[in-house]
Amino acid sequence: MFRLQGSKVLAVDMTGDAVKAKNGSMVAYDGQMSFKKLSGGGEGLRGMVTRRLTGEQMTLMEVTGQGTCWFADRASEINLVSLQGDKLYVESSNLLATDSGLRTGTSFTGLRGASQGNGLFTTTIEGHGQAAIMSDGPAVVLRVSHQYPLTVDPGAYIAHQGNLQQSFQSGVTFRTFMGEGGGEAFQIRFEGDGLVYVQPSERNTVAGDV
Repeated sequence: MFRLQGSKVLAVDMTGDAVKAKNGSMVAYDGQMSFKKLSGGGEGLRGMVTRRLTGEQMTLMEVTGQGTCWFADRASEINLVSLQGDKLYVESSNLLATDSGLRTGTSFTGLRGASQGNGLFTTTIEGHGQAAIMSDGPAVVLRVSHQYPLTVDPGAYIAHQGNLQQSFQSGVTFRTFMGEGGGEAFQIRFEGDGLVYVQPSERNTVAGDV
């Protein structure tokens, strides 16, 4: 069971089950725990080869045992996402942990990934269970509907779920208005029905100004 202690520490109550978490993110535990580093995002040899070919890097560890284990990473804000057979798309750098009921993989993102400097692929999580994702500052969850599409700066994007279609457009960024940019940049447009997670701090992107 995943639960938050404050907004920056994830507590996982374990009864012999397994949790996959970002390598090195354990900060404390009680009871009996074992830790094993996973290759290829914990997806076996095929996953390791796929991630090496796609450039979507993710280093996880498997934690098993009895007791409570606490996870955190660089004082990042943590957000819990519950999946009921659906799929979550998340940047690998923003993934903290998943429980044993979820599977991870990779998915083609095209220009969005290239504009973020993260390659052309992103991490997918699907199944039934909970995932913990991180953000630089408190994340905002924005609803997308057929009547109200959403446009997001690639540097603020964390994850999305639901029946959403992505397209790309160039336009003036918020930083341009503040005098910090020099021109147009890529933006992501989401249409359909679903949720998009954004953070209040923009990461540096390859396509920041073009």
